[in-house]
Amino acid sequence: MSKNADGQIGTVAALVRSTFLVNAVYADSAREYGLTQQQGQLLCVLMAQPYGMSELGATLGLAKSSLTGLVDRSERNGLVQRTPDPQDSRAVRVSLTRQGAKLADEFYTETCRRVEELASGLAPAERDTLAALLGRVVTDNKVPTVFLGPDSAR
Repeated sequence: MSKNADGQIGTVAALVRSTFLVNAVYADSAREYGLTQQQGQLLCVLMAQPYGMSELGATLGLAKSSLTGLVDRSERNGLVQRTPDPQDSRAVRVSLTRQGAKLADEFYTETCRRVEELASGLAPAERDTLAALLGRVVTDNKVPTVFLGPDSAR
C-alpha cells in the first residue's frame, strides 16, 4: 500500500515520511540552539511581524493555555516581549526582543540550510518541481505562514 507498482512510495507515504524527516531536522536544529521545537516555530513566525495572542494561537495551532505557557517561557528567556495592542487595550501583541531576533535569524538560517540539504540529491529542475508541487499542496490547504522561504524572510 505504501509503494506503487514501479517501486516508488505513494503520495500519502511520501508526504507523511517527509513530514517526519523535516520535523526531525527542525527539532535537532532547535535543540542545538537551546530551543524547543515550539519555541523555534514561535521565533520563526514572529520574524515576519508581531502577533496578537489569538492570531498567534491560530497560526501555531495551539490552545490558549499552551500558547500562554510558550510565550511565558520565551519571555522569561528574553526572546519575546508583550506590548499593549494599540487597537485593543485588553489585548497584547507578542514580538521578538533584540536577543530573540538575533537568535531567530541564526536559527532560521541554519534550519533553512539543513532542510535545503535534504533535497541536495535532486537536480535544480527537480527541486523547482518539488517546490512548485508542495507549494500548491500548502496553498490549496490554506496552511498558515509559519515559516517563510529563505528568499522572503528578510
